[in-house]
Formats: sequence, C-alpha cells, structure tokens
Amino acid sequence: MSTMPVPPSLPSRLPDFAEKHGFDLGAVPYTGRVLLESLLRGEDPAQAAVLGKRLALGEDPALEMRFRPARILVQDYTGIPLLVDLAVLRDRAAEPGRVNPALPVDVVVDHSVQTDWAGRPDALGLNEALEMSRNHERYAFLKWAEGVFDGVRVIPPGRGIVHQVNLEQLATVVTEGPDGSLMPDTVLGTDSHTTMVNGLGVLGWGVGGLEAEAQMLGLAQAIRIPPIVGVRLTGTVSPGTSPTDVVLALTRRLREENVQGLMVEFTGPGVEELSAPDRCTVANMAPEYGAMSAFFPVDEETLDYLRRTGRDEAAVTRVREYCREQRLLRESAEPAFRRTLTFDLGEVGPSLAGPSRPDQRISLGELPSSLAALCQQGLRSEAGVQDGDLVVAAITSCTSTSNPKAMLAAGLLAKRAVERGLRVPAHVKTSLSPGSRAVTRYLADAGLLTDLETLGFHVAGYGCMTCNGGSGPLNEGIGEAVDRADLTVAAVLSGNRNFASRVHSQVRAGYLASPALVVALALVGNVRTDLESQPLGMDRDGRPVHLRDLWPHAGELRELEARYVTPEVFAPDHTPQPAWEAITAADSEVYAWDESSTYIRPPAYVDCEGGLPVLSGARALVALGDHVSTDHISPVGAIPAASPAGEYLRERGVQDFNSYGSRRGNHEVMARGTFGNPRLRNLLVGEGESGGTTLHLPSDERLPVYDAARRYTGSGTPLIVLAGRGYGMGSSRDWAAKGPWLLGVRAVLAEDFERIHRANLCAMGILPLLLPTGQSWSDLGLTGREDFDIDLSQVRGSGEAHVTADGIGFTVRADVRSAGEWNVLLAGGTLPYLLRTMGTRREDTA
Repeated sequence: MSTMPVPPSLPSRLPDFAEKHGFDLGAVPYTGRVLLESLLRGEDPAQAAVLGKRLALGEDPALEMRFRPARILVQDYTGIPLLVDLAVLRDRAAEPGRVNPALPVDVVVDHSVQTDWAGRPDALGLNEALEMSRNHERYAFLKWAEGVFDGVRVIPPGRGIVHQVNLEQLATVVTEGPDGSLMPDTVLGTDSHTTMVNGLGVLGWGVGGLEAEAQMLGLAQAIRIPPIVGVRLTGTVSPGTSPTDVVLALTRRLREENVQGLMVEFTGPGVEELSAPDRCTVANMAPEYGAMSAFFPVDEETLDYLRRTGRDEAAVTRVREYCREQRLLRESAEPAFRRTLTFDLGEVGPSLAGPSRPDQRISLGELPSSLAALCQQGLRSEAGVQDGDLVVAAITSCTSTSNPKAMLAAGLLAKRAVERGLRVPAHVKTSLSPGSRAVTRYLADAGLLTDLETLGFHVAGYGCMTCNGGSGPLNEGIGEAVDRADLTVAAVLSGNRNFASRVHSQVRAGYLASPALVVALALVGNVRTDLESQPLGMDRDGRPVHLRDLWPHAGELRELEARYVTPEVFAPDHTPQPAWEAITAADSEVYAWDESSTYIRPPAYVDCEGGLPVLSGARALVALGDHVSTDHISPVGAIPAASPAGEYLRERGVQDFNSYGSRRGNHEVMARGTFGNPRLRNLLVGEGESGGTTLHLPSDERLPVYDAARRYTGSGTPLIVLAGRGYGMGSSRDWAAKGPWLLGVRAVLAEDFERIHRANLCAMGILPLLLPTGQSWSDLGLTGREDFDIDLSQVRGSGEAHVTADGIGFTVRADVRSAGEWNVLLAGGTLPYLLRTMGTRREDTA
C-alpha cells in the first residue's frame, strides 16, 4: 500500500470517499475524478458525493461548482491587458496591496514577434531586434508587473510558444498545494489552446482575461459542469498518416457530433497508439471542435514523456504514485460516459483543412476544387501572380511544432526534395517558427535543419507568428499584385486556425496541414494542384517528383526520434538576452500611467453603474451570419493606415503601427478596430465583405463601425448585435467583448455562442441572448434595420425577454449559466464587480 501524502483537507482518498458514499469510482470519467478532487479540496464533500454518483451512472452532472485551478497561464497578447486591468484596480482600491494574485501566474511572451523577415539566414535576429524595439514600453510594463505582483513570473521572448513551453517546462502533472500537500496540476489559461496540456493528463481550459483576473484575485471560477463525452479510439494509425491528419479528422467528426461546450475524454485501445505529443496535438484543437476540454488520462506514456523532456525520476515517481493512490492512472476498464462516440484511427488518411475553417477537412485530391469554389469567375493573374498561388507557407504553431514526429517528417521531406533538386518558387513566403528551442536543437542534430533552410524555411522566431496573424508583409511585389487584381491567393500553415483574414489580410484561402505537407505545398507553389496524382515539380533530370516519392517512412521517423529527441535537447535555455535584461521598470506599488502612451492606458470600462441595460429604441450596430470568429470581431494583425485605429495612431505621430494584438493595452485603438476585419460580412451593407463598415440608421449613411457607434452614442441610442450560429468561435480574446462594450453594445442576439466568448460577454456586462430555437434573425423576418425594444424585466427570473422590432415580436432567452455569471453581469462586468468586492479608494467614495 502506498503511503503518498494526501491533502489534509481531503476527507479521504478518492477510492475511500467513493466507497463511503456508495458509487463506483472506476465508472467515473477521469475528468470527473479531477473535478471531484477539486471539490474535496475545497471542502465540499456533499456536492462531491452528488457529482460522483451522477458521473458513475453516466448521467449529466447538472451541477454548478467553484473550480480553483493550481495555476494561471497567459501569453503577452492576453496577459498585458489582464495586468493593465489589475493595475487600474490597484489605482482604485482602498488598499492597493490587496490587488495581488492568490495563485501562481506564468506570462509567456510569445505573441508579439512577427514574421517581418523570412526566407533568409538572418531572419531570426532581424525579427527579434524589431520585436524588442517595437515593444519596449509593453515589456517594461511586464517587468513592473512581475516586480509588484506576487507569484507573477514572466518567461521572456525567444523561449517558445506558451503551450509548448507549458508541456516541456511548466506542467508537473502533480503539484504541491499551498499547504505543501500533493494535488493534480490544473491550469486555466487566457488562450483557448490551453487545452493542449490535457494530453498529459493535466486538466485545463481557456478562459477570458476577465475571468482569469477574478481567479487570480482569489475568486473561484463558477462553472456549470457540462456532460462528459467519451471518444473511444480504436484501430491503428496507418503508415504515412500524421498527427495533424488525425486531429483534422477528429475536428470534423466532433463538430458534426456537436460537442460544443462539453468535456471530451479519450478512451479505448486506440489511446495507446498515440504518443504523448500526438495526444497533445489532439487536445490542442479542442476549441476547433468546440469542446471545453479534451482529456487523456495519465498513463505510462505520460510518464515516459516526462522523462524524455528532462524531468527527474523523483518527479516522475511522485506523479505515478499519487495518480495510483487517487485512481487517476489510466486503467484497462473504461469509465461510463453520458455519450460515447467511436473513432477508428485506421480510417484516417492524409488531409488538409480549408479554405476558411478548421473543420473543413478535405483529402489531398480535393484541394483544387476547394479553391475553385472561391474562384468562380475563373482564374486571373497579375504581374506573374495568379489566383490560387500560395503566398505564405509557414511551419508554425504549438499544434504541430511540439510534435517531434511531425517536425522530423518535414525535415526528411525537405532533405529528399533538396536531393532531387526541387526549389520553392519566389512568390512563396516560407518561414519556420518552432514552438521551443528544443525543436531547433534536434533538427540540427539530425542534420535536417540545413535542408529546411535550403528551401527557405529558416528559423524566423520562437513564437506564434504566422499562426496568430503576425505573418508580416508578403514577398516583394506580391501584395501589390494581389491588391491590383483583387486576387484570391492562399496560405498554408501547420497551425490550428485558418479563419478568413486571420493569417494575412490579403489572403482569402487558408489551409491547415502537417509540417511535411506545408513543405510539399511550398514546393508546388499553389493550391490548384492535386497532390495525389500530380507531381510537386521536376527534378534535375526532368523527371516528375510526386509526393509519394518524398514521403518519410514510419520506421525512419522512429529511428530519428529515438536517436535525436533526448532529454538533453529539452534543457532550459538560460542564454543571456541583453535587450530584455536592459529593460528597466519603476519599483512602485501603483503604475505610473503615461498620458501620451499609445500602448498602455487605463481602460475606460472600469467604471460602470451596473444593472440591466435599457434596450428601448435600440439599433443593430452590425448584422452578421454564421461562424463569426473573434478574429472577425477584434482583429489581431496589421492595423490599416486608413482605418479609424490607423488614423488615431497617425494623429499621435506613430509611424510603426505594430499590430492590434500589441495595442491591446490601449482601449482607444481596440475600440476603433472592433468589427474592423476586412473579411467581415456585415449584412446591413450587403452580402459581400464589408471591410469594417456599417449603416447608420435611420440615416442610411455608410460609415466605419466606430464612427457609426459614436454617432449612436451621441444620440443616446442603445446598440445590439445580430448574429447566427457559432458566434465568437476561435480565440479566447476578451477584446471581442470589451470592444463591442466600448462601442455601446449591451446585448448580442445569436442562434448560439461559442463557450469562451459567451462567458466573456457576461464578464463585460453584455447580455448573450439566444434567438428562438431553430430560427435565424432573418427567419424571424428581421433585416437588421428595425427599431428594437427588448423587455428585460423578467430576464433575471425566468431567463426570458420579449423583443419587439417594428411590429415583429419574439422571445429570446438569456444564455447566462450560473449565479456567479449573473452577479458579474449585473455589476456591469468583472472589473466593477471586483472593485465593489475589494472596496474603492476613500476619495472615490466621498
């Protein structure tokens, strides 16, 4: 019998607790066991008993719980505005020191570096130098925050992508609680792909920055526990099938099965066919198939991964013994689930996803027809660039660069292509953005990095880069040709999202693929080619070279991985970074705001009276269709000079606009960029792309969205948004809720909401309202031009509100899922709620 320590607050070991309360712990999904442990640690045994019994019977939990993670994980794009909010709370709090994290917070700086330079040996140094010069003020703020807030640790730029750093360095699987006792490592992150660590048996999911702020300050996350869906994996992955192929197939299947907002757990014999990195690739894309989490229980493969990435044996033993003690170590018997889906790994083959959503899985042979759907007017060309030409090919993102098998396959394919004399056409911008320095080390040790570089895949930086829209300009002359002829050009990346205009504002067609397929498509130079039957190019002797001629064999990959992916390559990098170390910050309890700053400003959404909004005579600021992503609502990439945000910066003498993501500490920029994505289709102004414009009503004047919102505010007109299915899909960015609030939006009427964005709306005091089941706003006879009167008098009690719009009447339902969400929403949002909880300065209440 093990004698591993159990937390003092735990009434008993989980097996003893289950026996005492009469339920079969072996039938409880492992996700549920982690939640049970959290409830017991929070000294709520009665609720834990109810949850255990329901889960053991495969029932819907139908419970609200207060979840307290072991730690918080953020990246710089979300972390800086989060810390700006905390700095404002320090300004307003009667006791500034009370505004202090109650649990560990890691800030990984990975989003700000951009692919301005690529395809050349010095790209890494050039991009890193530009990053430091652009973001000096933001990074100085981060250093101030690290110095003043307890428990905040900043991982400097150049170390890697947040989720890959989490896997390789931060995740412990089992950790110590505040009292020194052991507990499962759990994490909430202000990035939707926080779920990646689920592949190691660490339960975590993405939340908005406002939710994270509340948890950092000691408030538990109130969640209504969703049903846990089992995905039973069977079969064996076929030779030539990559981890990316598996996750793209799963993404399509699980979207079809509607696991939106649910917890997914993988079970069955097929789990053993996936390595830990494979599992993390699958878990990474949980937001793309709509799940809250995507959990793989701890097993021997998990423990081996910890060893392979340099964890010491004592830590591995601690994980094994604690998980065995608490029955968190995967057993052969499968738990009971609310619903079980079966997925045969053997049926998966090579594939891509595109041209605009991750669930649009296509075979290699279907690539040309997917493009043809976007080019119905026929193929056009300009200055040597043609519709369907590939202008961006990026090996990037935590999704795949964390997977040695996938990266070695790309290197081997590149090696064979170079040996045959193939080269990448000049119009393709190629880049390699590894998720950590470990990737570069093992590729170099295996002799494959040189071959990738020969094809233009030089390391451009250690960060998200192209995957989050930091793709930089297209190759010289290409962007101008695209704009002149309005061409439909394409990008391919080994990432997780390909929403319209996310990768690059000039790119309409985006495809997700494995790193090896990224290299193959770069060689072809277009997406008009059938990769199954047509050659990638001609070799030195004029012979056709097909994809099958270059594709690596599974045995080769296993041999390379065993030889070169060793614990030594994962050793933490302590190389001095003079530019980072030279940044200084004031040592002051409250932040010294610079009124002239265009990066860091105290936000305008802190002060709010709260209560339900008055929505009488409201207008629709925008009227949207299905699958509107947070990229559409709050862009992350380049700031156009002619946009309201660009004009704001030019008026203040700014020449290098940087990006929307880097300006998230300035609400003035972000408000002006809201609904500014050039690919947004605002149906108030027609079926096509609206470019961030709308109609002001009743004047019928076409204006930038920001200008129309200001005019509505001036006339005292409340605003709403009309939307369709899947509103707010994609990134967790809370600016997709903050921005509309700053424009005056106080309710969104949609067919359904993506999980994180719905919570973000509540956290900003914006009501998420569900349209009648099965009906779109156009089905109801609306055009978006109506005057809206929304009676909210009964919404807090019944959850329903009646809408009258120019004689059309219907009932909507508030999509508010917990008492905690109502409390925050009625307070006017998270920050006003926190201020009232902590108290304000004496002079503010006089």
